[in-house]
Amino acid sequence: MAVLVVTLLVADRDGGPDGAGPDTALLDLPRVPWEGGPEYWARFPATADAGWTDPAFFPVVSWFNGISSDEEVRYDRSLGFNTYIGMDPSTPYSLFADNDVYWIGGALNETFTEDSRNWVGTFLDDEVDGRFPPDEARDRLAQLRESAPADRPAYANFTQTVVSRDMTDDDAEALINDYTDVVSVDMYWYTIPFCDWDPYRAVYLLPVEQETCRTASSYGTVVEMLRQRDAADGELQATWQFVEVLNGGPGEGPFLGNIEPDQLRGAVMSSLIHEARGIVYFNQSLSGPCQGGNVIRLSQVQEDFCGAAQVAAAGEVNAQIHELAPVLNTQSYEHDAGPGLDTMLKAHDGYAYLFAMVDGSGPPGERRLDLPAGLAGGEAEVLFEDRTVPVVDGRITDTFTTESTYHVYRIPLEGTGEPA
Repeated sequence: MAVLVVTLLVADRDGGPDGAGPDTALLDLPRVPWEGGPEYWARFPATADAGWTDPAFFPVVSWFNGISSDEEVRYDRSLGFNTYIGMDPSTPYSLFADNDVYWIGGALNETFTEDSRNWVGTFLDDEVDGRFPPDEARDRLAQLRESAPADRPAYANFTQTVVSRDMTDDDAEALINDYTDVVSVDMYWYTIPFCDWDPYRAVYLLPVEQETCRTASSYGTVVEMLRQRDAADGELQATWQFVEVLNGGPGEGPFLGNIEPDQLRGAVMSSLIHEARGIVYFNQSLSGPCQGGNVIRLSQVQEDFCGAAQVAAAGEVNAQIHELAPVLNTQSYEHDAGPGLDTMLKAHDGYAYLFAMVDGSGPPGERRLDLPAGLAGGEAEVLFEDRTVPVVDGRITDTFTTESTYHVYRIPLEGTGEPA
């Protein structure tokens, strides 16, 4: 990956260099390459006009979720979904506008106009790399992009082929870089057969070992590989990540199982830790005993729905995303917290935030997390867990019970006082 190094040089001013509040202490660390947050969405008139430049906004997308009433949209919003891709063509634009949610796609019907503020993006296509040879896929995306509105970001989703060695670098980099402003890959590690194949195919740009293939860390690795492809042309776009609400297996099977609630939350957090700028939920379940074309809606209308726990888990982690949006919308620092860890370090309004999970190199358990200089020490608040942990000699020691466990630590920067 091409690395852009940006160092925070100014302290004690209103509006830090990340544009999301004052930094009252210095973290003298390089920055992770940045294409996220309000600055990115300000590039496009549609997203800027719709309010995506608000530091408190983070896109959480429901894939092919039908809405037919305000009540249904309010239910989706209660679970943290604010954006839709895929919809029945009869859906009126008013459902988006009246409920402050957003549409990415084409004009569904005559109620959509060029002035429709909540129509924020164009959806080019899904999985062209899996449906066409590379040259045909490129031609298709080029034609679709040519006819797309210039004021709206263009989005496409791909299969895992573009982050594997099954496609040449030139073909993969062209597909990722030449047509889109937002890009994602769908690879449902927990619920498809790939991890069990014998022989196992280690075909990816970064290692995904078979013994830890079916873990949350694999979702983050996809984001990292996609960002590597995206950086090849020296320009960055927003990378989003898919996570299945129930399962991502094909309808013809075999059915391996549904994602568990803790796995769902962990897959989302791993994606964020690896710098995903949006989360897209695969909202269909095509195999196994709990099937449906709109899992989220089934959880609303069916009593004792078999996927209720997974939908609730999505709502829980989405609530955390929205609470942390002003933090997520700041540029991360490069920092190695120690072996066996995936971490992301940010600073906002006088606090450092360290997001942490175990990586795919070993089992869960106790880890020591090294903190950078410039933190007040004493103790760290563990968000969403109603506890604190001591900071001793610049380190936190904590336990990660499972491979999908994550912790978010909030630590005051020097001179800013104790955690609230």
